[in-house]
Amino acid sequence: MDRTDPEGSIARAAEACSNWDRWGADDVLGTLNFLDEAGRREAAGLVRRGVSFSLSQRFDINGPQKGWRRRTNPVHTMLDTGTDAALGNQGLPHGIGGADDVIAMPLQCSTQWDGLGHIFDHGRAWNGRPAERVVTSDGDLVTGIEHMAPHVAGRGVLLDVGRAIGEDGELPDGFAITEGDLTATAEAQGVTVGRGDIVLVRTGQLARVRRDGWGEYAGGPAPGLSFTTAGWLHRSEIAAIATDTWGFEVRPNEFEHAFQPLHQVAIPHIGLLIGEMWDLDALAEDCAADGEYACWLTAAPLPITGAVGSPVNPVAVK
Repeated sequence: MDRTDPEGSIARAAEACSNWDRWGADDVLGTLNFLDEAGRREAAGLVRRGVSFSLSQRFDINGPQKGWRRRTNPVHTMLDTGTDAALGNQGLPHGIGGADDVIAMPLQCSTQWDGLGHIFDHGRAWNGRPAERVVTSDGDLVTGIEHMAPHVAGRGVLLDVGRAIGEDGELPDGFAITEGDLTATAEAQGVTVGRGDIVLVRTGQLARVRRDGWGEYAGGPAPGLSFTTAGWLHRSEIAAIATDTWGFEVRPNEFEHAFQPLHQVAIPHIGLLIGEMWDLDALAEDCAADGEYACWLTAAPLPITGAVGSPVNPVAVK
């Protein structure tokens, strides 16, 4: 990896890691094709205690967004309230009353999936399609995230890199997680990562910002995956990967004058489903206590027609 040549490094990684046409010219699922019925049946056997964990941050006005690229925090508004009911303002018979509400938010403002239409490489979307023919002002006309809604359920694997190699369970901002770090963590935990898995990488950054304040969590320095993990992401044949950070890959990025170069390979070329801003802390505590780092995981995106990302409330069950 030549840190002065992001263009060349991205091109070489894209060629080496391309899954274009692997599942045919019409494919809209990318690496979710690795997650099949047999894998789900096997993953269901991981449920032994029945304990469950939400891996989602809250969706509220208090964070973590700060307006970058018009990404704001959710705005929650009540349409009907208990006050309206008590005052008889709802016009309903026999004393019945109720409450309704609405929320306005960017689809990627908190715990979320990046869809296949989220990132392009030199005007090309997933599977080599021209970006302008995939995502228009009408949305993602080809790989909208609604196609993924039935498929994201299977074996989840937590790689708690923060605990395995960090200090006090946390990696410092700017720490680039390598393939060696991922494999060493898996070995230390006694867990394997393989075809069709949904991999959860805990860095500990979310725990830190909860303690110290949001600060630059949204877009600032962060631990994350190194650009050099592109080959591992491709070879491992995982279905999806998610982190507890804003942007999945290490920030600042490892190249001079670059922005999210691993995204540029992982999404349009590997076809990888990427999750960001997941809350992995409670699950990590439980895994550390019982030594079991694999679980049943369901994390369906909202089937929003034509969306290039989606909020999600992932649920892990052990």
